[in-house]
Amino acid sequence: MFITQSTTKNTHFSSLPDDLFAAIEDLKKELNAVILVHYYQEPDIQDIADYLGDSLTLSRQAATTDADVIVFAGVHFMAETAKILNPNKLVLLPDLDAGCSMADGCPPEEFAAFKAAHPDHLVVCYVNCSAAVKAMSDIICTSSNAVDIVNQIPKDQPIIFAPDKNLGRYVSEQTGRDLVLWDGSCMIHEIFSEKKIVQLKIEHPQAEFIAHPECEAPVLRHADYIGSTKALFEYSQGSAAEQFIVATEPGILYQMEKHMPHKQFIAAPATGNCACNECPHMRLNTLEKLYLAMKNRAPEITLPEDIRIAALKPMQRMLEMSAQLSVTKSMLSSV
Repeated sequence: MFITQSTTKNTHFSSLPDDLFAAIEDLKKELNAVILVHYYQEPDIQDIADYLGDSLTLSRQAATTDADVIVFAGVHFMAETAKILNPNKLVLLPDLDAGCSMADGCPPEEFAAFKAAHPDHLVVCYVNCSAAVKAMSDIICTSSNAVDIVNQIPKDQPIIFAPDKNLGRYVSEQTGRDLVLWDGSCMIHEIFSEKKIVQLKIEHPQAEFIAHPECEAPVLRHADYIGSTKALFEYSQGSAAEQFIVATEPGILYQMEKHMPHKQFIAAPATGNCACNECPHMRLNTLEKLYLAMKNRAPEITLPEDIRIAALKPMQRMLEMSAQLSVTKSMLSSV
C-alpha cells in the first residue's frame, strides 16, 4: 500500500525535445537536481545517472546529497526512502506506478498484527518495504548489509525479519540465527528455473553461477557466489572466470558488459518460455517520463510527517551500523 500523497502522473508525451539527454542535462542544472538510478533501470536511464547503484549505495547518496531535487529512477519504496532522509527536498519518481511486489506483499495493517504477535522481537526490515512498514521497524537493512546488521545484534535477542523470506532464510543460514520470517518474496527472483540453470552450467562448464540472495534456496545452492546486485558486479570484475550465469534482474548485465566487454554474461533463465525476469515495475520508468518529471516537477513523493519521522530512526540506525562496520573493517585491514 502506498501512502504517498501526490497522485500526479506523467502521461503526455507531446512536444518532447529531440535530444532528451541534452534536455535532461539542462533541467538538472536548472533545478540543481541529482539523478539516482538503480541497476535495474533501462540502459538509457543508467547512462544519465549521477549515481548508479543498489539500494544501499543509493540510500547513502540520498542521505548526503546537497541537491535541491532528487530524481529517483527506481521504484516507489526507493523514492520514499529518499524522502524519509530528505524531508525538505523535492523527490521525483518518473512513474508513480513503479511499485514493488515485495513491498506490496507486506501491507502495513497485516504487518502490525504480525509484529504484535511477537512482542519481544526486534524488527529488522529489508529496505524493500513501504515507509509505513519502515516506521514499525527497529533497523532497516539491504541485501548488501543484512548479514552484517544481524551479526551486530546480541545473540539472545529474538528477531523478526521482513518482508523477504528468501533473503531472511539466507541471512539465517549465514548468521546461525533463528529468524521469524514474514512470508514475502520478489516476483522476479523467485521465478528462476533451477532445472534450466543446471542445464546452463552443464553447457558452460567454465562459467561461474552468481546469484542474488532474494533467489529461492534451490537456486542458491548451485551458486558459486551469492551477493547483492553491486556485489555481483564487483565479484565478476575480480574473478578470473570469463563466463558468468547471472541470477538477478538483467538490468545489471548492461553494466557488466559495458565494463567487462571481454567477458560473457548469461542471464539466468526463468521458468516457462517468457523473458519475465525483467522487473515490470522498474521498467515503467522511461527516459521520456524522467524528462517530464523534471520539467513538471511531478510526480512528487510526499509522506505524512509522523510516518516519515518514525521511518527515519531505523534508516539512520542502518546507516550508523554500516558506517561503524566499514570503520572496523578498515582498521582490521590495516593491522
